[in-house]
Amino acid sequence: MKKLLSLFAFTFYLFSVSAQKAPYVIYNAKGKKVSYEKMLKNLEQKDMVLFGELHNNPIAHWLQYELTSDLYTKKPLILGAEMVEADNQDELDAYLAGTIDYKALDSTARLWNNHKTDYAPLVDFAKDKKLVFVASNVPRRYASIVYKGGFEALDTLSVEEKSWIAPLPIAFDAELPGYQNILKMMGDHGSPTLVMAQAIKDATMAYFILKNYQEGSLFLHYNGAYHSNDYEGILWYLKKDRPDLKYGTISTVTQDDVHKLEDENKGIADFIICVDSNMTTTY
Repeated sequence: MKKLLSLFAFTFYLFSVSAQKAPYVIYNAKGKKVSYEKMLKNLEQKDMVLFGELHNNPIAHWLQYELTSDLYTKKPLILGAEMVEADNQDELDAYLAGTIDYKALDSTARLWNNHKTDYAPLVDFAKDKKLVFVASNVPRRYASIVYKGGFEALDTLSVEEKSWIAPLPIAFDAELPGYQNILKMMGDHGSPTLVMAQAIKDATMAYFILKNYQEGSLFLHYNGAYHSNDYEGILWYLKKDRPDLKYGTISTVTQDDVHKLEDENKGIADFIICVDSNMTTTY
């Protein structure tokens, strides 16, 4: 009787959990629900994975850590992130090596305001496992220079400064739908140089990803979803230089109803993490 009651209680618990509102669902590009395990199995076969996040989304950050730790058990792993800029690589390396502590890193590198809650766990994972962690993004001041004066303004940089950006001249296709969408969203505030400022970020991240990639490993890169949605942005630059590599992409979206992927969110990545729009944010 005791066992029967225990079984009933456990069955009721499972029913209660399944009846709760799911905070997120994972979909493939066609809008079909897939399990985390199936996504993992697919991505572990890739050479590079771009994990597109919403910067303040806790589900995305949690899944980033879970995917990182699981991929680590499958093949050699290299990590990199938009959230640390290339000219702070020395400071990041010093932290990873244990020669400076977190307080020193925070005071010498331009960490994002949500670094401690959202990205420090990923950096610490790299530190614990002795992994390379690449500061891939262009220093924001150079993106600002491009916004004000176009790519030509980068010609005035010193040799050292140019080492923190993608090699000049920067390849650029202003007609890519993603860049055109930026202009549409910005309306009267949009300009060709605004799109160039986005492109210098994409190009620089792709450059440092490829520069640090090792054959036989998997490079997992964390970036805002817009930098890799629709297989553009960073991925456009990666494929231009290394079309032979196998790429995987993830995007994060929010919907009021997570149980059916909206048409506008289909096809933006290999896997789409659809999070309930009522989910709390990290800032």
